[in-house]
Amino acid sequence: MEKNGEKIVYQGDWLRVKKIYCEKEGKQYNWETVERINEYGAVVIVARLLPSRRVILLKQYRPLIENYIIAFPAGLAESPAIEAEALRELQEETGYQGRVTRISPPLKSNPALINDSVYIVNVEIDEGNPINQQPAQRLEASEEIEVLLVEDTNIAAFLAKKHQQGYEIGIGPWYAFALD
Repeated sequence: MEKNGEKIVYQGDWLRVKKIYCEKEGKQYNWETVERINEYGAVVIVARLLPSRRVILLKQYRPLIENYIIAFPAGLAESPAIEAEALRELQEETGYQGRVTRISPPLKSNPALINDSVYIVNVEIDEGNPINQQPAQRLEASEEIEVLLVEDTNIAAFLAKKHQQGYEIGIGPWYAFALD
């Protein structure tokens, strides 16, 4: 397959919608795609409180799906410093402060649709540290996020129960904890 053209259909503040034209063996194929305009990608934070080993999940309203979704803390990186960006997002969305233990290479979440890069960042949070005793979120006015602390051995059952209650489930927690 060879790309032989593209057309921007729409561009907003965060995303660009394109039609991409490809050719294979003399036949033309068209793809509708989304490009994230942010150049640094996104961070998804898998945060674990120690010593309890509880995992932080979020319940967040998403207008596109007109529902709440249970997912990991995440957001767009505003600089190439992925470790610092992940810790900033974690603190803003949850109030917790932690230590990064691992960062994935840039990953593609859905390359048939969107070009974004996603970094999975593992964070340990010392729940005995006084700064983590009463964490305070620093949410943007448009955000509605509830922090959920879930035992790591109970996440699959927790996610299944939340789904039965009508919530949407993010792909990350299911991949990380519910596949056997």
